[in-house]
Formats: sequence, structure tokens, C-alpha cells
Amino acid sequence: MVVLSRIKTKYAEMVGLFPNAKIHYAMKTSPAIEVINLLADLGSNFDCAFVYKLDRVLDCGVDAARISYGNTIKKARDVEYAYNKGVQLYATDSEADLKNIAKYAPGSKVFVRILVQGSETADWPLSRKFGCHPNMAIDLLIQARDLGLVPYGISFHVGSQQKDVAAWDDALAKVKYMFDWMLNEEDIKLQMINLGGGFPANYLSEVNPIQVYAQEIKRYLTDDYNDEDMPEIILELGRSLVGGSGVLVSDVVLISRKSHTDLTRWVYTDVGLLQGLIETSGEAIKYPVYTPKMETSTNKGTVVLAGPTCDSTDIMYEEAG
Repeated sequence: MVVLSRIKTKYAEMVGLFPNAKIHYAMKTSPAIEVINLLADLGSNFDCAFVYKLDRVLDCGVDAARISYGNTIKKARDVEYAYNKGVQLYATDSEADLKNIAKYAPGSKVFVRILVQGSETADWPLSRKFGCHPNMAIDLLIQARDLGLVPYGISFHVGSQQKDVAAWDDALAKVKYMFDWMLNEEDIKLQMINLGGGFPANYLSEVNPIQVYAQEIKRYLTDDYNDEDMPEIILELGRSLVGGSGVLVSDVVLISRKSHTDLTRWVYTDVGLLQGLIETSGEAIKYPVYTPKMETSTNKGTVVLAGPTCDSTDIMYEEAG
């Protein structure tokens, strides 16, 4: 169940806080058609990681010019497919992927994703599997030019549910160095910074208001760039945009104990870690859990919340209070 009015409110809030930025909705968060149609009507752009999500956005009537292909790990045939559909903006972080873009999406704009710090303060780190060292990123941008592509910009992601605003400052310092180096040494003027996402939703842990993040990030940017040189800014919003609008409804399959004297109850629900709640792995993201019996039940005590599969890793919460 998705409450669209909340998404509309959050979108308006982000546009108000970042009036000069382009919002690219991260489709991985929720590819529901109702969400796509709402955001499309509000003027959002979209970031797709797979061609089936690209097709879903296009089927909703969104122009391909409003879509970026933000996955750095993609099949050559998927690059060709996206290009033939009209997508002109691609993320990359490796030479192999860059060559595929040059071959199957000639002349396109590319932005290189760099590795940044922030995993220690993010509930769900996103900068190990994706991204490359800034020195490699510079080489890729130069190679992009030589391959006939447009070296357009740089992206990073400080980690999902990022609580430390300073993580963006550290990342933007690297980006500024790269912008200056590319211009001074290669006469390549980069035009865009993709700040990724990372803005936290309100779950159980206390987080700073989004206004604090916006104020600090805009200060970091204005410290580095004047009005004439300010690059195009992209925000890939996902959790912060729709995280507070959805409710996952689940039935309790069974409640049991492991011995006659065990004080811990095992509560098995019909959805779990392997059915869409992978972010509960290691109890990283702590979603609020509600049941109608919370207010009336007198049966208190320790509970392990687990999914229905035969996989022993399918346990969502055991340590969380």
C-alpha cells in the first residue's frame, strides 16, 4: 500500500530545498506505476538500473530524455537497447563498461561514479561494489572523450540512510579536485555532479531534518563553485522520497518456541528477508513494526521476527529492541 499524497509532499519539499537541482527518482525504490505517474506529472526525471524498469517508465509516457541509466554494471545488449529507446545519459566505473557504451550508445553523455567514504555512518553502504578510485575515474573520463563520448560529470553515493552530513563534504572535495584537474590538464570542462541519494527516511533511529542536509550540502557547493561555474546538480532520490509512504502488510504464519522453558517466541511472517526485506540483513535498516495486538496484548517478552523460508538466514530482527 502506497500513500501517494506523502510522496507528493516530499517531492515538493525537495524541490523547494534544492530548486536548481534535477531530481532523478531511483526506480529501485518502488517501480509502482502509480508512483511513476505521480512523479512524472510533478516533473521528476528517472534513474533506471535495468531495462525492464526503463520499459516501465517509457510505458508511462515519460520521454527518454528524462531518464538516466545509473547502473555501472550492465550488459552490452542492454546499453544498445536503452540507446535505441533514446537514453543518452549513462553511468560507468570501468573500462569494459565504458567501451560498451562507446560501441552501443555512441555520442552519449557519461558520468563516472567514484568511491567515497561514508560506510561507517550509513545504515546501508553503497560504495564498495560500485564506483572506482578518483584517479581511475579521471582516466575513464579522458578515455570517454577519446572514444567519442561526452565526459559529462561525476557521481557518488555516500550510502543509504546516511546520518553524517559531512559525508557529502568529503565526497564533494574529491569531485572539486577532479573538476579542476580535468579542466587544467585536459581542457575538459565537466558539467554535472550527481550527488546520489543517501538522505535518510524516518524509521526508528533519530535523524536530522532534511533541511539540515540541504543547507549544508548547498554550502559545500557554493564554497567550491560560484554562480557562473556551478555545475548541473542531480539528486537520485529514493528512500527519502517514498520510504515514508509505503506499508508492507504481512500475515503471521506461526508463533513458536524452541523448548518448553524458552522465553523467546519465534514469530514467522509470510514475508521476510528473502521476499523484499533484504535491508534487514544484519538488522541494518530497522523498520517500524506494527500489529493491532500491540495495544491490547499482555503477552510481552523477547521475540525473534523471521521470514517463512527454509533458509536459516531469513531472520529479520533478533537483537533490535
